Amino acid sequence: RFQACIYFASVFQAMSCGIHYLASVFMAVTPNFVCGIPGNVSSVLFYNSSKSSIEDIWTLWTSTENYIVVQLENGEIWELNQCSRSRREVSLELAYEYKGNKSIFSCSDGFLYDDTKWKSTVVTQWDLVCDREWLAKLIQPTFMLGVLIGAVIFGDIADRLGRKRVIWFTSAGQFIFGISVAFTFDYYSFVIVRFLLAMVSSGYLVVAFVYVTEFVGIKARTWASMHVHAFFAMGIMIVALVGFLVRTWWVYQIFLSIATLPFVLCCWMLPETPFWLLSEKRYEDAQKVINIMARWNKVSTPCKVSELCSVQQDDLVDGRTGDNDTSSAKKHNILDLFCNWHIARRTITVWLIWFTGSLGYYVFSLSSVSLGGNEYLNLFLIGAVELPCYIIACIGMDKLGRRNTLIPFLILSALICVLIMFIPQDFNILIILANMAGKFSIGVAFGLIYLYTAELYPTIVRSLAVGSGSMMCRVGSVVAPFCVYLRSVWIFMPLLLVGIMALLSGILTIMLPETLGKPLTNT
Repeated sequence: RFQACIYFASVFQAMSCGIHYLASVFMAVTPNFVCGIPGNVSSVLFYNSSKSSIEDIWTLWTSTENYIVVQLENGEIWELNQCSRSRREVSLELAYEYKGNKSIFSCSDGFLYDDTKWKSTVVTQWDLVCDREWLAKLIQPTFMLGVLIGAVIFGDIADRLGRKRVIWFTSAGQFIFGISVAFTFDYYSFVIVRFLLAMVSSGYLVVAFVYVTEFVGIKARTWASMHVHAFFAMGIMIVALVGFLVRTWWVYQIFLSIATLPFVLCCWMLPETPFWLLSEKRYEDAQKVINIMARWNKVSTPCKVSELCSVQQDDLVDGRTGDNDTSSAKKHNILDLFCNWHIARRTITVWLIWFTGSLGYYVFSLSSVSLGGNEYLNLFLIGAVELPCYIIACIGMDKLGRRNTLIPFLILSALICVLIMFIPQDFNILIILANMAGKFSIGVAFGLIYLYTAELYPTIVRSLAVGSGSMMCRVGSVVAPFCVYLRSVWIFMPLLLVGIMALLSGILTIMLPETLGKPLTNT
């Protein structure tokens, strides 16, 4: 009972990590827009359609190459493009086609945006279009850079100061920075506060994995650690739901941040893990936590820390006999993952799987809103498809083995990427289903690589291997938004890159050993 309460309290906050990681898909939307007008409009023309205001034109807008012709009250006729506007020198009659001379001007009067779908986004708030478009494209990569740095910093702090303090700080930070993002006054303050939000969100996710692993027994550890990802996926589903209901970016951000409030109010009651207390030789504090666990779980047989420690001391003494050079075990660095060709090949393959898993995960998630149809439903389904994928991953890992589950799902995701390229663009439902299948297969691979990496390496470099793999995962998440932007070069470019990486990873995984049922290596 005690472990269940601790587990569900901790993973509840993992939802907020999913929320903040994907919040920008609706917050940084670029709607249809044209240059602002230097005066009051009397009539508007778009091809053969004549309207009284520009707001009536947006339903007819189909391409960024389109332009709108407007006649002002003073008789001037202007052509409004997305990033420029031109005044016709001869304005005898209002016609869409015009062959005469024009004077071209920049958009010094700002821009007019289509607000039929979104009342306000960060793009419309700070005019992040045309020559400032690159600033909008940096919003997600800078967030992911914060994720990378936060994982490194808070993982180290949790080992020094304890899991509980970091969980307190990062969960409070998620709420404070999440609300603060809504009240930023310009683009640069927005990016800086979101960067800090990314750091604490990533820090929470890393420490929560360790925290629940140290509390949950061996029997349920695989399922428990895997399903932290499932709560992250539920956060993505919440983003889709709130995005559908709230169409002003700062209100949307506040609603998303409030989702973390119940945990922030309760997280101070979470205990420190006995493992960390014992490692710090705080035996009395560890005994108090164990007594609380025994009381909650109605365990009648008392569990004494002193007895556990005496057993550990005996094991330690036995381990030291015949091996006096214990100091060498502490001097391992990243080069030990490349100590010979056999281990180096294993490391390169594992890093590639981590990178590919993260790249595929975020490419499928971030591009889901551009698939056509209802973008809110698309994102919701892309999140929902993860829930069964972790169940399949757990069953596959235990029944078929780690490698034998990883290889087919990596190759399957590569094949799905190729398949999507051959589906006609007007088959929206088929495209969405294929993307869901792609996210499902890459999700299985992404879910099990954490445990597989830990089992592939000996004890002396195990943490180093998982940590470096996790770093490659963060690099993949930083690259993913740029990969999605390659849709503007060729609509299938992101899928092609993910497909190539997944196929390469799948082929290289064949050379990895199976670890199911094998003892962990020590040297």
